[in-house]
Amino acid sequence: MNAPAVLITGASSGIGATYADRFARRGHDLVLVARDGTRLEAVATRLRAETGRTVEVLPADLTDPGQLQRVENRLAKDERIGILVNNAGAALPTGLADAGAEEQDWLIRLNVLAVTRLTTAVIPRFVARGAGSIVNLASVLAVAPEVMPGIYPATKAYVLTYSQSLQLELGPRGIYVQVVLPGATRTEIWERSGRSADAIPGLMEVGALVDAALVGFDRREPVTIPPLPDAGQWDAFQDARRAMLPNFRNAEPAARYRA
Repeated sequence: MNAPAVLITGASSGIGATYADRFARRGHDLVLVARDGTRLEAVATRLRAETGRTVEVLPADLTDPGQLQRVENRLAKDERIGILVNNAGAALPTGLADAGAEEQDWLIRLNVLAVTRLTTAVIPRFVARGAGSIVNLASVLAVAPEVMPGIYPATKAYVLTYSQSLQLELGPRGIYVQVVLPGATRTEIWERSGRSADAIPGLMEVGALVDAALVGFDRREPVTIPPLPDAGQWDAFQDARRAMLPNFRNAEPAARYRA
């Protein structure tokens, strides 16, 4: 069977462009989405020449409702697309006290709303087929908000929980959902948020990150954390969380809250 086409957001540079490179070399045709059409076309031209794959560009600002709708329509109707990579995202240069409402609204539209709407657009096709893959890029900050102030960790916590909910509901229906939690990675997000990448300790190169994420993809991991050496730590974290679940059903407040 022909490999399914892959739609990748934020594909003009960094993690998204590297995913495009890797999937094209695996034999997949691509639909690449990003705001910067010129840079997007440069990536597509190179990959067409180097891999011989069909690479289409779909310039779109995912924070703009009309442009987001164009990408949603493509996902809903294009039967060739069998993998969605929700990679587009950004951060803000300030903490919550200094970030304006408009800035935070913009970030939520990109990091949360676009991920939700694009996934929602493709789900009916995937469910009808009983197959398809969704890859959502979150962050280790989803479980470590103390490492970096601001709304960014909160948006990535949403992506993690949303992906886990998708896994639980859609996994039994033949759809694979992977959420990837990168640590600090050498991408343009640092400069765009007002920080120098060279000042960040423990910075992973983007090729190493994507290659590790694809190992997790091939293994059908639900959660992939490339910088985490001991997978047992994540398992222990999950076990501790699940151990609390029966207590959440108590009809009365815990004794420690009773005067």
